[in-house]
Amino acid sequence: MRITNIETQIVFAGWRNWVFVTMETDTGLTGLGEATLEGKEQAVVGAITDLSRLILGKDPFDIEQHWSAMYRNGFWSGGPVMLTGISALEIAMWDIVGQVTKQPIYNLLGGRIRDRVRVYANGWYFGAQTPEAFAERAGATVEQGFTAMKWDPFGLASLTLTREEEEQAIENVAAVRKAVGPKVDLLIEVHGRFFIGDAIRMAKKLEPFNCYWYEEPVPPDNYSALTEVSRQSPIMVVAGERCYTKFGYADLLPRLAAKVIQPDVIHAGGILETKKIAAMAEAWHTMVAPHNPNGPVAAAATLQLVAGMSNFLILEMLTADPPWRDTMLNEVLRIEDGHLVIPNRPGLGVTLNRDVMAGHPYEARDLNFLSKESVLSRPIHEEARPSD
Repeated sequence: MRITNIETQIVFAGWRNWVFVTMETDTGLTGLGEATLEGKEQAVVGAITDLSRLILGKDPFDIEQHWSAMYRNGFWSGGPVMLTGISALEIAMWDIVGQVTKQPIYNLLGGRIRDRVRVYANGWYFGAQTPEAFAERAGATVEQGFTAMKWDPFGLASLTLTREEEEQAIENVAAVRKAVGPKVDLLIEVHGRFFIGDAIRMAKKLEPFNCYWYEEPVPPDNYSALTEVSRQSPIMVVAGERCYTKFGYADLLPRLAAKVIQPDVIHAGGILETKKIAAMAEAWHTMVAPHNPNGPVAAAATLQLVAGMSNFLILEMLTADPPWRDTMLNEVLRIEDGHLVIPNRPGLGVTLNRDVMAGHPYEARDLNFLSKESVLSRPIHEEARPSD
């Protein structure tokens, strides 16, 4: 078996673009990957074009060999663009291997521990700017069956907060806690944008609301700063969505700066690399909650990965995508009692509807959480909101 062709397709999904990869073989089998990287789609497509030269004509079963060639042999390695390209191609190879062996990918990685995973909602709050709006949308999200939800209550605050911004954030969290009651887990997202002092102060002010975690409180480029916040925060600090490969985590994990890590399967290096990261975390008694706000292929790959992950905690699920997302798949991923069911079909267990994809061509969008044009501060398209 040989890889004969690799193609990319960009699909506009209402407020950002998904990037999908199709890998063809000389046997007629086709594998899927995803390389979504908001605001950097064209860069990733270019990276995949360059990386493809290293694996065209090769056997897709030799995943370790091809990963090493893509990561090491090009001299310029690392970073989100290259790693997202590598991840997409690696996932597509796994999909092919699963189809050839007629096994779901998790069976090729040691089998599964679970057949469903607990999920938390993200994106449900996009456009909310008042405590009342946050509370209303939080209540609607719980009615959808979620038992945990994540959101950023800090508006456009950056690096430091004014007294008014602090008070507004506290009011937003208080309103959501009152709306959903004491049994729903609240996960606070900061998007990596505060100085140490402000991050610590806000963590202490949020303590009365019994928050489940405090995500990326400081920028991701200084783990010593994250360690200090984690040391003083009364809320569990989690991080890692912008940490790549086992080499990046070899620096993060020993610091114990993050009590839960969040590798993203389509950015950290793919399925096998993320499994290695999870194994490293297990040695540090650290749980894993994969970052998963991407498209449907990334979600399917993540489910295959966490099926057999012994230190898995909870999985992210975005609720802010348009409803036609489900029409792209041959099998809709199902939520039952706040849990997502893991498909048991060969490979990734999903295929894409190209007719639906063709109806949503690329539109240039940037992802800037600190702009008034950001999805955090402006209403998203009505069809993408959680239903009441």
